[in-house]
Amino acid sequence: MNPYVTGEAIRLLREKKQFTQAELAEKIGVCDKTVSKWETGRGYPDITLLDPLAKALSVSVAELLSGNAVTNANVCANMLRTKFYVCPVCGNVVHSQGEAVVHCHGVLLHPAEAEEPDDRHRLSVEHVEDEYYVTVDHEMTKRHFISFIAAVSSDRVQFVKLYPEGGAEARFKMAGVRRFLYYCNRDGLFVCPPGKK
Repeated sequence: MNPYVTGEAIRLLREKKQFTQAELAEKIGVCDKTVSKWETGRGYPDITLLDPLAKALSVSVAELLSGNAVTNANVCANMLRTKFYVCPVCGNVVHSQGEAVVHCHGVLLHPAEAEEPDDRHRLSVEHVEDEYYVTVDHEMTKRHFISFIAAVSSDRVQFVKLYPEGGAEARFKMAGVRRFLYYCNRDGLFVCPPGKK
């Protein structure tokens, strides 16, 4: 992984804006040969130029560093499109309702891809009055545990953070829940609809 902006990213974003190297250089106060050096990998923009460069290319600094422009067609923020990002260093969990560029501890995080549960990650769902009582029969040691369980509906995410040596269980209001998502620190993200056990 390249932790800094690449010449290829600058070139692609510049071409997308239909700027020449000279036009981009003028917008950020450098010469066109400097932009050429960046794009051919013979140099990098100074850190003080990242903000003006990102503004000239109409992207955020995070998008510039990742090399990908983030376009969200999801303007209504449908929670069913929620993506979870989990840091492999500290276990920090971030969620977004659309595309995002997320870094933690200097690591570019990719959204976890939810899978159907296997026999070692079965979710049990019980109805208790107006709530779902959800459990995962899973060890909860410091080395292997369920990190969180979330109940997702079209207008909200109910999220319960779990900790090693605690129980792999949570309670959620039933209203509108369409799926449960839960994360094993070793095996990744799993998805289960409320009616499936």
